[in-house]
Amino acid sequence: MSQTMRNVVLFGLMGLLIVGTGLMQGWNLALTIVNMGLISGVMALGVNLQWGFAGLFNIGVMGFVALGGLATVLVSMPATPGAWGAGGIRIMLSLVLGAATIVAAVLVQQRMEKGRMRGVATVAILIIGFFVFRAAFDPGVEGVEAINPASSGNLGGLGLPVLIAWPVGGLLAAGAAWIIGKTALGLRSDYLAIATLGIAEIILAVMKNEDWLARGVKNVIGIPRPVAYEVELQQDPGFIERAASFGLDPVGASTLYVKLSYGVLFALVLILLLWLAQRALNSPWGRMMRAIRDNEVAAEAMGKDVKGRHLQIFILGSAICGIAGAMMTTLDGQLTPTSYQPLRFTFLVWVMVIVGGSGNNFGAVLGGMLIWWLWVMVEPIGLWLMQVITSGMADGSWLKDHLIDSAAQMRLLTMGVILLLMLRFNPRGLIPER
Repeated sequence: MSQTMRNVVLFGLMGLLIVGTGLMQGWNLALTIVNMGLISGVMALGVNLQWGFAGLFNIGVMGFVALGGLATVLVSMPATPGAWGAGGIRIMLSLVLGAATIVAAVLVQQRMEKGRMRGVATVAILIIGFFVFRAAFDPGVEGVEAINPASSGNLGGLGLPVLIAWPVGGLLAAGAAWIIGKTALGLRSDYLAIATLGIAEIILAVMKNEDWLARGVKNVIGIPRPVAYEVELQQDPGFIERAASFGLDPVGASTLYVKLSYGVLFALVLILLLWLAQRALNSPWGRMMRAIRDNEVAAEAMGKDVKGRHLQIFILGSAICGIAGAMMTTLDGQLTPTSYQPLRFTFLVWVMVIVGGSGNNFGAVLGGMLIWWLWVMVEPIGLWLMQVITSGMADGSWLKDHLIDSAAQMRLLTMGVILLLMLRFNPRGLIPER
């Protein structure tokens, strides 16, 4: 069987799983899995660019995904009335002062001769700049967070269409990746992994604690949609008539319509990114990246800027993760910083890439769809399996109760078993790199 035919068969089987889910458990659940599967495919594509193309071990995925979610708040939410006058301008000026302090310290390090005076000047600039920054920043934060803290207490956003937030999320993640890459990409792979994880935790800590930015752990709800609302559709006579022609009630039809609309948008983004990634993979740039991945010393000896190319692809992969984060927050309709857990946005995405096929863009997308389907379906399947296993046991038996209660943990067990089996018997993944 040719590689193309194999790919078609594997994606066809994935489609059958979705169709079977729709027939057995309802199309509402099936479309939910499809939407999150498409977003997972975008995340896996971003990680695959970094690891599959360049061998960069980034386990700070959730930080870039969270920045994409933050972009939806900053771009699409309306501005909080009175927030800018109460302290917003002061906060922006203080952030400029903080950035100027860092720039001044860097310039001193670059332009002064090595010696005691350079160290003293650098420390003095940083200390004075810190206190000036706090003196301007703290009153501004107090002013903004005092504005109706029960429902706002933050600056709000620009009130623009939420679709604009998707590329902006990519830009925010790319900017963070540039800063991280300039400082951490010279590290060995294991140290790079530690650095990216630590920086991701810093990003999440800022989002959870700076209420003026996005309400912290109070969450931001009511993020505008790029598609229609169910209530509006249920009040539209034309939609009600079309739903009746398919034998559907308006409530169920409106839910399916909204999820289908999201699915079309997500699929368009995924197809565009996949096309661009394939063009990059098959270009001279893509061949150079794989050469650097396979042997950095030889590539550098041939005159290639290894660190510069690593920075490029690190930024590109992180930007794609940021776009996925913006898409996911748009789908949820709210920003919940506490939901960005390493298990979901780091370990799970890496499982997707490994199972799908590291170094193959189509494999990453397939892995994203398949692993998300398993993540959702394993728990009900596990509960059914435990009920079958314990059907002969007496009701009230401690063993029966324990096994049924343990069904909720089948997700973690299944992901671990799948990862181990794949690494043991098919380490190149379902669709391996050519």
